[in-house]
Amino acid sequence: MLDFTTILLYIVVLVAICLTLMLAVIHLTSTAYPNLARYKSEEFFKDPKNGGTSVLFSSIDDVPTKELSIVVPAYCEEERLPVMLDECLECLEDRFAGEPQFSYEVIVVDDGSPDKTSEVALAYSQSYGTDKVRVLTLEKNRGKGGAIRLGVFSARGKMILFADADGATNFQDLSKLEDKMKHLIGDKKDSCAVVCGSRAHLQKDSIAERSLFRTFLMYGFHFLVWFLCVRGIKDTQCGFKLLTRNAAKILFSNLHVERWAFDVDMLYIAQHFNMAIGEVAVRWTEIDGSKMIAVWSWLQMGRDILLIRLRYFLGSWKIDNKVKLD
Repeated sequence: MLDFTTILLYIVVLVAICLTLMLAVIHLTSTAYPNLARYKSEEFFKDPKNGGTSVLFSSIDDVPTKELSIVVPAYCEEERLPVMLDECLECLEDRFAGEPQFSYEVIVVDDGSPDKTSEVALAYSQSYGTDKVRVLTLEKNRGKGGAIRLGVFSARGKMILFADADGATNFQDLSKLEDKMKHLIGDKKDSCAVVCGSRAHLQKDSIAERSLFRTFLMYGFHFLVWFLCVRGIKDTQCGFKLLTRNAAKILFSNLHVERWAFDVDMLYIAQHFNMAIGEVAVRWTEIDGSKMIAVWSWLQMGRDILLIRLRYFLGSWKIDNKVKLD
């Protein structure tokens, strides 16, 4: 009969073997650099005022010709997208009326939706013109991070904002993010900086509406983010973030995670480059039909956070420190 010491030794060896195999699998199944390829059709947008003619998108490598680009990732948003775009475009048009030198574009990225999201967005291209509203229709669903990446790579703005299609964030709060950005970069327009909209100030009220288990998962996720990846940001997941053009190019050229946890990967990379990062409280309203994070999604995100840290630590994922800027 085996004694306790021998059994303990066997357990330690078994655990070591399992860990080694797990790390080997993680390393072998990881790609060092993200795949930045896109389908040929994703390089073009349609101009409904010109018979639906396909027009080549601009590139993040081009000299910016707009003050602001707004990238709106959308998946099955045919019902809620008009509410968001109406508010967004009304705000932008009012600003343009008061500041003729201000210029903008909205890029709606249909993330492979099986519904009429693209058709709904194209109606705004028809109304406002493709100089102001463009629709990027993806061949297949890539996830929110992947959709934003391709929108960013098609943007013409000096500043790039990404905003959720559900309209949960009050678009007028863009001015708060812009004020914070000015504080971070001053007159250095070629700087690299990120300003995050934040719902952290609403956390106390939201906890009262959650079950104890969901609250535990939320705090567990925030702890993992803080402990393993990103510190100093209270709300990494708010879908309302403003980036300088150079920051956007560096971050999305290096982004590995394309789904729920992409914000954490993005901010981890931003801290790797010592970018200036700010956080601003924004108004947020829960919208009917919002894609609330389910319990299983919290667990998946927690897993993704662990994998983000492990893959960078093991060198399975690499960061290109020499992304060519303007």
